[in-house]
Amino acid sequence: MTINRYANRQARAIAASDRDLTATRRDDVAAARDEAGRARDARVGTLADALDQTNGAMTKQLFRLGLEAASDRARAAEDRQRAAADRANAAREKVGLEDALRSAHLDELTGAYRREMGRLALTQEIDRARRADGRLVVAFVDVDGLKELNDREGHAAGDRALQAVVRAIRKRLRSFDPITRYGGDEFVCGLGSTDLAEAGHRFETIADAVMVDANVGISVGLVALGTGDTADQLTERADAAMLEVKAQHHARS
Repeated sequence: MTINRYANRQARAIAASDRDLTATRRDDVAAARDEAGRARDARVGTLADALDQTNGAMTKQLFRLGLEAASDRARAAEDRQRAAADRANAAREKVGLEDALRSAHLDELTGAYRREMGRLALTQEIDRARRADGRLVVAFVDVDGLKELNDREGHAAGDRALQAVVRAIRKRLRSFDPITRYGGDEFVCGLGSTDLAEAGHRFETIADAVMVDANVGISVGLVALGTGDTADQLTERADAAMLEVKAQHHARS
């Protein structure tokens, strides 16, 4: 997903909100027209009580006022119909936009960000960290033995393992911490306002949960945000840290 396409999605969301605002304004206009109609009806009644109904000129005036009141009510009804149509169109636009965003930005299997959107989300977390306490940890997660699991039990079992990994991560990270499917069996996570020790503890509990749920292990590389680090640089350093951890796992096995 390019930045231009992302901006286009944002523009569509703004357009949907504008339609809601237009609908509200139409309702306000309709209410004003109804009030004008009621005022004209009241004036008709007042004049009818006060004046001789046989007066031809006055009868014409009353008739004209009655027509104008009916016109106000008719136009108010039209405004309300248009307001309802605006709201319906805005609702359809929002549903379509949400579907498009899910398709464009989220991995269909796991619900994690796709790679490009994840990179953008991680960049935003870096900017947020630098405006706050400067702390951010990036985790590069690799699922151990996924190919062997696919060969042994089929790809459906491998898919369930990937879903279990993301589910375990999501439960133990905050809702706004980005989780990205970086490769087939690789994920990148950003943990704001966190140090390496805390992130390490969280991923120990995540690894335990994944082993229970999917009977696979994970190798995790952790790095902290440094001066001048970009999202790509952090990801590369975390990947290198993960490879060291995976080598240690192989050495022990």
